[in-house]
Amino acid sequence: MKAVQLHQFGIKNLQVIEIPKPSPKRGEVLVRIKAVSLNYLDVLLTSGNFYKDLPPLPYTPASDGAGTIEALGEDVSTWKVGDRVAVQYVQNWVKGDFQKEYHTRVAWQTQGVLAEYVCLPEYGIVKAPDNLSFEEVSTLPIAAVTAWHALINQAHLQPGQTVLTQGTGGVSIFALQLAKAAGAKVIATTSTREKERKLLELGADAVINYTAHPEWHQEVLRLNNGEGVEVTLDIAGTKTIEQSLLSLKENGFLATAGFISGSALPIDIHKHSINLSFIRIQGLATGSAESFSKMNRAIEVNHIHPVIDTVYTLEEVKEAYQRIEKGDMVGKIVISV
Repeated sequence: MKAVQLHQFGIKNLQVIEIPKPSPKRGEVLVRIKAVSLNYLDVLLTSGNFYKDLPPLPYTPASDGAGTIEALGEDVSTWKVGDRVAVQYVQNWVKGDFQKEYHTRVAWQTQGVLAEYVCLPEYGIVKAPDNLSFEEVSTLPIAAVTAWHALINQAHLQPGQTVLTQGTGGVSIFALQLAKAAGAKVIATTSTREKERKLLELGADAVINYTAHPEWHQEVLRLNNGEGVEVTLDIAGTKTIEQSLLSLKENGFLATAGFISGSALPIDIHKHSINLSFIRIQGLATGSAESFSKMNRAIEVNHIHPVIDTVYTLEEVKEAYQRIEKGDMVGKIVISV
């Protein structure tokens, strides 16, 4: 079978090779991967710049995949051959709150899914939404589940509340779509007129160009009747956390869901009125398989379709990674397998 592998780290070292097709062990399923989507995390891992231990070489990258079940290992009773599935990123986070022992993550502690076939534990996949293509399903495991977990499970978003999103990356676009489906108002930030038009087309109630408004938290207040928002997802980290905090109202919820501009968070408890405003700052990274399944049902009911920037072939894997590294896409980057 075909698989993408690294024998040394670096995007330039990605190569498509032939390796043996795996066979499922007891409790595993063999998944025929149809599509894989990429995250900023994949660039860090592939480049060898990850902040934790790097996976051993040779390494098959990427965590977010979708496909069909090709074969069942012994004692697998929850799935059947032909089922359409998505890969769960934190494999043994089945339900409930995150626990320390839920440590096994695809393409971090394990090999990734950028191959024609992969074996996964039967609890490490979820049923794919019926209304989505395999390319669309592949975009869900990290970006969509992170947005859902932040808005629904942690922020307990209510109809009529206001959500602030940042940019046009995967998590932010899904947050926009899910927030609108939940009956919330959405204010989005971006850097260009073209992206502003796209965000408005997707349902944003207002868009702030942060190039024209470098103190964009002031625009958030102006657009929201002088009040802060109830919920925001901070994607960039170091360069945006201060304005994200200043955009919140009393009892507001801030999810730190990315670190594109850096991971250090310069926070002044008094300046940002964190204590007196009872603001909650929550670390976020994906969610449980149970949460993933609930989100998929919401996607079906609300006819939500992920936004895909570009679909690449397996042979164009380097170009796909370079597109993520450049970082100017609207929505997700997908590789068709």
